[in-house]
Amino acid sequence: MAYTLTTTTDEPFDDAVAATTDALEEEGFGVLSDIDVRETLEQKLDIDTRQYRILGACNPQLAHEGLDEEPELGALLPCNVIVYESDDGVTVSAVDPGQLVGITDNPALDSIAEEVHERFERVLATIGEGA
Repeated sequence: MAYTLTTTTDEPFDDAVAATTDALEEEGFGVLSDIDVRETLEQKLDIDTRQYRILGACNPQLAHEGLDEEPELGALLPCNVIVYESDDGVTVSAVDPGQLVGITDNPALDSIAEEVHERFERVLATIGEGA
C-alpha cells in the first residue's frame, strides 16, 4: 500500500528543498518544522549519511477544519514532506493524506484529505517540472 506521493528532480539538493518550500507556500502551506536528519544523525550517532530533510507542512485553514471534525487529528499533524538524496537524483515525497486520515475512520475528513491530496499533487508536479 502506497502511503506517499512522490516525484524526483535533478535539481541540487538545497535548490530542491527551497523549491519544495516555495511550492508548498503557493498551495497555502507553511513549514512549521524542518528536521535535518543528516545533521541529527551526524551529531547524535557520528554517522555520515545522505542529505535528508523532513518538512512539517501545515495549511492552517484545512488543519482547522480537520480539527473541528476530529480533535485527535492533531496527533497526525503536521503533514510531513520529505526531501532526500536518492539514486535517481533528489526525491520529494509527501504523506498521502487519504492514507493518513483513513486511520481515523471518520468520513467527515474525506473531503479535507482530498483537498490536501490535490494540493500536494500540484506541489510535486511543480517540483517534477524542475527536473
